[in-house]
Amino acid sequence: MQNIYESSVNSRRKSNYIVAGFSVFALVASYFLASALSYYLFGFYDGLFAIGLALLITGLSSFGSYYYSDKIIVGISGARRADEHEFKLFYQVIDNLSLGSNIHRPALYVIDDTAMNAFAAGRDPDHSLVCSTTGLLANLNRSELEAVFAHELTHIKNYDTRLMSLAAVMVGSITLMADWLLRIGLRSRRGKDSGAGIITLVIGILAALLAPVIGQLLQLAISRSREYMADVGSVKITRQPSSLISALTIIDHDLERLEAANKSTAHLYFTNPFHQDSSFKAEFNRPGLDWFAGLFNTHPPISDRIKALSQMS
Repeated sequence: MQNIYESSVNSRRKSNYIVAGFSVFALVASYFLASALSYYLFGFYDGLFAIGLALLITGLSSFGSYYYSDKIIVGISGARRADEHEFKLFYQVIDNLSLGSNIHRPALYVIDDTAMNAFAAGRDPDHSLVCSTTGLLANLNRSELEAVFAHELTHIKNYDTRLMSLAAVMVGSITLMADWLLRIGLRSRRGKDSGAGIITLVIGILAALLAPVIGQLLQLAISRSREYMADVGSVKITRQPSSLISALTIIDHDLERLEAANKSTAHLYFTNPFHQDSSFKAEFNRPGLDWFAGLFNTHPPISDRIKALSQMS
């Protein structure tokens, strides 16, 4: 059995490996895609221009989303500012956890929905928010709420939202270059293609087909690894793994989908907001399919999170 400090180190190490792998992949994929684009457009091998242009376009499009991410997500989710008198317990729990975590209290929002979930957003601890559904506040006791919100505050402390924004920019750059290449690279450069040029284009087109999918899978892997880290962070703050286990167990038995969630915001939530019913889980509960489907999940299975928490002391 690992103590919470050993679990924290192991979770961070695994997360760092995934982030490093993602960075290497993004660099290699960008190089091949940009080289192919550069050869096709300009007739020479210089990927720096194409990489720079792709980063510029995706960076500009992502900057506004990143800088105003909290306001955008609140609007998309239909959340409202939590009234301090109506949600007194919410404020008390967050105040105590923020003090213990040595961060400013984030802005508090609620979503009027009986589904049980929560999320954190914002570019840094000074510009952050925690949002809870009214269903979560109504169905969990204080210690369980503390565990859930400590998880969300850990996301804020670890700058997870910033990391996922950077990952989104890199995936966006790769996808943009891939789209450019597939649109123009399939047209022949008759009379201009050398043997090396053809090889470059072939490799670039293969990368264009595979890179966006692989990039998305690695981005999801980062999201899942940060969820384990946030679970460990919750235990470090509350010293009560049993409370987080209890909260996860209760939420796992709640099959209600969160109507306010969508694919672009699903990774932010405490658990996957798109619950499947038991018949769906039974149908796809096969080792091969289960492993393959897991690659596309924004969150680790709740059973795996509970298992990891159960091994902490």
